[in-house]
Amino acid sequence: MSAGEERAVVATRALTKRFGKVTAVDALDLLVRPGDRYGFLGPNGSGKTTTVRMLLGLVHATSGDIEVLGRPVPRAAREVLPEVGALVEGPGAYPHLSARANLRLLDAAGPARSGGAGAEPLAADTGSRRTRRRRIEDALEQVGLADVGRRPVRTYSLGMKQRLGLASALLRGPRLLVLDEPTNGLDPRGIVEIRDLLLGLNAAGTTVFLSSHLLAEVELFCTRIGVLDRGRLVAQDDLDALRGPTGRTLVRVEDVAAAEQALGLAPGGDTRRDGELALDGTSVADVTDRLVRAGVRVLEAAPERRTLEQSVLELTT
Repeated sequence: MSAGEERAVVATRALTKRFGKVTAVDALDLLVRPGDRYGFLGPNGSGKTTTVRMLLGLVHATSGDIEVLGRPVPRAAREVLPEVGALVEGPGAYPHLSARANLRLLDAAGPARSGGAGAEPLAADTGSRRTRRRRIEDALEQVGLADVGRRPVRTYSLGMKQRLGLASALLRGPRLLVLDEPTNGLDPRGIVEIRDLLLGLNAAGTTVFLSSHLLAEVELFCTRIGVLDRGRLVAQDDLDALRGPTGRTLVRVEDVAAAEQALGLAPGGDTRRDGELALDGTSVADVTDRLVRAGVRVLEAAPERRTLEQSVLELTT
């Protein structure tokens, strides 16, 4: 791989996976940089989960190369995965045990291949009992389960189980978090809490690779986006670049009717939207100058940008 890819947290080259005659992932070139909040998007069946499982060494590629934290996967998976926290295809746990007991088993056994409680361990833990207990309490506190950590997991809601899965991914203070629908089952408040948690972890140096169908949430959290469609990577760019301008200028003014008159627009016409004017073929500087000259107070003026949802739909339909 190139020098740039060697410094990446995740890099794949021509990564391909076939199941018989079906190509699930087709010549994929992913690049996740240190400190990225990477959103991995695409319709159901586009190959996202298969890709994630290959990154974690759970599924072997048909062809192509994978590097995670600078090491080849699956060949060096046992060395790499202790530094990776993962929550893939929902949390796994022993339902008759408490959250603390599930995390104790996972932590004592070593890093799990899938990142979920009850997953296959890689190596035994050599930390002290006190260190392990502190790790478990910190993880439960981070995801908001400290007060219910003694309850059997079978009594948990879907959202609480999702929090437990995330706690298992956080046990070792990973350099990379790989998360599949981490806010599934959470209420709006829970979604905000998990977003804030992940933002804090990222600010402290953890790279986050996140697959989700909640495009509005991805738009609030992620800085870089990859879009998969029918197994092929159809876009990979920074969020701002992917959400390109529509060609319209949005103007918010104190007096919409006065602004329409100054600009020669029909009162209450198609250009008015929720107290704003959406104008084609004019720049921010031009419309601002015209309104100020007419004595209309401009509160805000900016180029309109596509939403992430609009961009993804254009790329996958």
